[in-house]
Parts: sequence; C-alpha cells; structure tokens
Amino acid sequence: MYQGATEEAIKHHYDVSNDFFALWLDASLTYTCALWDDERPADEAEPETLESAQARKLDYLIEGSRAASAQRVLDVGCGWGSLLKRLQEVYGVRQAVGLTLSDTQAELGRALELPRTDIRVENWRDHEPAAGYDAIISIGAFEHFAKTGLTRAERVSQYREFFERCYEWLPSHGRIALQTNVKGNNRVMDKATVRELMFIIETIFPESEIPALSEVTESSEKLFDVVSMRNDPDHYSRTCGEWLRRLRARRDEAVASVGEENVANYEHYLGACVRHFRNRHLGLARIILEKGR
Repeated sequence: MYQGATEEAIKHHYDVSNDFFALWLDASLTYTCALWDDERPADEAEPETLESAQARKLDYLIEGSRAASAQRVLDVGCGWGSLLKRLQEVYGVRQAVGLTLSDTQAELGRALELPRTDIRVENWRDHEPAAGYDAIISIGAFEHFAKTGLTRAERVSQYREFFERCYEWLPSHGRIALQTNVKGNNRVMDKATVRELMFIIETIFPESEIPALSEVTESSEKLFDVVSMRNDPDHYSRTCGEWLRRLRARRDEAVASVGEENVANYEHYLGACVRHFRNRHLGLARIILEKGR
C-alpha cells in the first residue's frame, strides 16, 4: 500500500508558480542543496556563485552514479530538468528519463526540448520502463516517499520498496546516487524549534517526512552496498541563505506573482532552514549505493 506524499501534496508545493521559483533559484532552477567549494571562503571578495555550486552538485552525483558513461539514466524527482539537461549537454547520455508529480515542472522541463529525454508525470511506483537503467539518480525526492505520522517500520517499508524497484531496474554493480534531507542527531530541541519544523512539514511540504539516516541505510540493506556517504548540513544552510537573500531582493515581484502570504511563508521556511541545518537539527546526506551481483 502506497503511503508516500500524494500527487496533490506535491502540486501544493511545486506548482505554486514557475515564475516565482525562477525569481530566487539559480538559472538552472535547481531546487536542492548545492555543493559548495569548502576550500573557497564564503566571505571572500568574489565568493562562489550559486550557479557553480549547483553544477558541482550535479556533477558529483552524475559521476558517483557512473551516469557519465551510461546509456540509460533515470532521474527520480527530476524537478524542472536541470540534471537531465546536464546529462545531455555535458555528458551526452544516450537516453534519460525523468519522473515528477508536478505538471508545471514537467511542462517547463519539456520546453527545454532536450534530445533523447523523456519527462513523465508519474510516480516511481507506477513506472514500468521498457528497458533497465545503467544508473539512477534521485535528488530531494526521498523526503516525499513516506507520509508524516508513519511509524519507523512503516517508513522503512516504503523506502524498501523504492530500493527494490531500483534493484530490478539496475544491472549488477549498477549505482544509485541519492541526495536527501535527514534528521539531525541533536536531541535537544526547544518548543520554538519544534513549531518551526512542524510549520515546514504542514505548510510547505505536506504529507512528507524527513527520514533518519539509519532508515535509509536499513531499507537498502542486502540490496545495495554504501560506496560513499557525506553529510553536508552547512552546505544546505548556505544554500537556503542564498535563496532567502535572492527572494528578499525581488520581494515585490514575488508578491505580485504569488501573493503576500505565500512569500511570507517562504521567507519563514527558508530562514528556519538556515538555522536548523546550521544547528544540526537537520542533515543533508549524499549517498552513493551500488547493487551487488
């Protein structure tokens, strides 16, 4: 039984307005944590741009999954198509398939007219490919695979189904590159912190749940080996801070696009994320997994 976020819940967030998101995301409309250059100080005279940090993130996951040399690649939660575009324009992948539950994301992604690319409004549970995939990448979608309120066992069961499907689609030693928010290990959260986290879940991302890192690894056991894993909460704090700066810089345009209430909610959400990633209430996992024989 499917117990993840419904299509309606996904549309609640991602179908707000393509024009609205374009005001404060980078030019590629990559709406997930960037990968910043740790060797380059954030406060130097010419700090790294959000655009270059997002491209570095895409390259990291493409290379980790071995999608760079793949014939067929699946992008689960393809958003507005930034990963698919990079797969085609930089890496020359033979065929790429992207799955999203957002009509507006799919519409804009298809408008890119990427060659050898199929963008579908489709849940991964309903996906029946004509052939397998050499690599699978999923960025920022895993948080929607289990609804709020499930027990740990129920969440692990939902995640397990995803990994089982990926196992079927991949060849021996095929890889998944997964990026997802995870719960932090900081046990001390005051009431204000809990209220902010609940605001994000209930108002911004309904029907979604951030997994514990242990739930991700448990649900993939005996199907995939963990090749590498990194936790980058500071990278997401910085990413959300840059998004918030950009949103405030174009606030009047944002209000004209989606209204005062929506803009205020997003300012609250992004500001809260800056603090909660910085304080380790939340983490950002980038995991490379490899299928056994």
